[in-house]
Amino acid sequence: MNNIHPTAVIGHDVVLGESNFVGPGAVLTGPLRIGSNNWIGAGVMIGGPPEIRDYPHRSDWLEAPSGFGIEIGDGNVIREMTVIHQGSHRFTKVGSGCYIMSKSYIAHDVELCDNVTVSAETAFAGHVRVGEGTTVGVATVVHQFRVIGAGVMLGMGSIVTKDIPPFAKAFGNPARIRGANTVGMGRSGIGAETIETVDTVYREWSGEPPHPEQMGELAGHVEWWREAIAAQ
Repeated sequence: MNNIHPTAVIGHDVVLGESNFVGPGAVLTGPLRIGSNNWIGAGVMIGGPPEIRDYPHRSDWLEAPSGFGIEIGDGNVIREMTVIHQGSHRFTKVGSGCYIMSKSYIAHDVELCDNVTVSAETAFAGHVRVGEGTTVGVATVVHQFRVIGAGVMLGMGSIVTKDIPPFAKAFGNPARIRGANTVGMGRSGIGAETIETVDTVYREWSGEPPHPEQMGELAGHVEWWREAIAAQ
C-alpha cells in the first residue's frame, strides 16, 4: 500500500509500486513509472513536459501526454519542491537509492544512475547523464548533454561545462578536475595503488579522456563514461 497525501495530484498513466510516500501538494503526471519504497516530499513536481519552446504543453495536468515519460526506481528520497520533467527523445530516468535534495531541477532526458546524491538547488539541463554513486554539491549547474562518470565528487556552486570522468574531484566556475575522489574510492573498496595512480592521472589532466588501461579497477567505469559520451 502507498501513503499518498490527500492534497497530492496523481494524473493519468502513473504507476506506483508499493510502500511509497507522496507528500502534500505533490503533482505526479504520466507517463510515469515509480518503483517501491520511495519518499516524495511536499510540492514535488514529477512529469511536466520538457522545457522546450515548441514542445506541446497540455491543458490538463491529469491528461497523459504522448511520447516519452519518466522511470524512477526504488528507495529514492526526492525532497521538497524538486522538479523532474518528461523525456523528449528518451525516458528521463532516476535509478534506485538516490537522495535528491530540495529545489533540485532534473530536466528532460536526464539519467541519474543508482545511489546518486544531488544537493539542494542543483540544476541538470537536458540530456545529462550521471554515473552511479556520484555526489553533486549545493547549487551546481550542469550544461546540457554533459556526462558525469561514476563516483565523482562535484564541489558546491560548480558550473559543469565539460564531461567529468569517473571518480574525479572537480569544482569551480567552470568546474575543473582537481584530482581523484580518493575518499569515495576508498569507501568503494578500491585498492590504494589504483587510488594513487588515478589521482596522479587527474592531477596531470590534459583534457584527453583517460585510457581504461590507466585506470586499473576503474576500467569498466571509464568504458561506461566513454560510451555514454559517444551516445549523446
